[in-house]
Amino acid sequence: MSRCAWVNLNDALYVRYHDEEWAVPLRGNDAALFERICLEGAQAGLSWITILRKRDNYRAAYDGFDPAVVARYDDAKVAALLANAGIVRNRAKIAASIGNAQAVLRVQEEFGSFDAYLWRYVDGVPIQNRWHSLSEIPAETPLSQTISKDLLKRGFKFVGPTICYAMMQAVGMVNDHTLDCFRHDEVAALGKEHDDLGLPDGDDGSTPPEIIQSIQQGMREALAGKGRPVQDLLDDLDG
Repeated sequence: MSRCAWVNLNDALYVRYHDEEWAVPLRGNDAALFERICLEGAQAGLSWITILRKRDNYRAAYDGFDPAVVARYDDAKVAALLANAGIVRNRAKIAASIGNAQAVLRVQEEFGSFDAYLWRYVDGVPIQNRWHSLSEIPAETPLSQTISKDLLKRGFKFVGPTICYAMMQAVGMVNDHTLDCFRHDEVAALGKEHDDLGLPDGDDGSTPPEIIQSIQQGMREALAGKGRPVQDLLDDLDG
């Protein structure tokens, strides 16, 4: 069974994360999405496996990453987090996590949920990449740069374009499993559950499915690459 080249096959935790979580579309759970953006920020300057090994400690320390709770953390709670050896005890990252929780609440007020805000950038449908090797996968993309810029404008911290792309990969906004990995097609199938673009206008049902999928994917990538949520661009066309 072949897996992505970044996986340490000797580390059961890493293998399980790759096999069961990475790139699986994460929808309808703002606490889980907030957790991901916090942990990606905590990873800055460190390896992901370091954070993954501390994840259970983070969940306990951060009240399950409920943004409404984290947003109210006071000086006493900050002191407790700084004394917690089970997490990364970095004052700037801890302060950012609290500020990010407050920013999530503002996003929820504007968009209804953090989920709705993030997934609108790909029109609710994961981008399906077809990389042959790890070396082909970018550290950031024009879309991650756009998301980063908007998050920063909204008051988020530790959300640079590289961190944003890592988050996009982790929560399944983009499928970056390489083609030789057994999870690529499985994750792609999960993504199709959210695909509502339908057939091109005028199709009589005779177009091969792989051509339809290629056209749909091309539409999403081309529109997303312009740095705006797909739905916004489609609304412009309809208008």
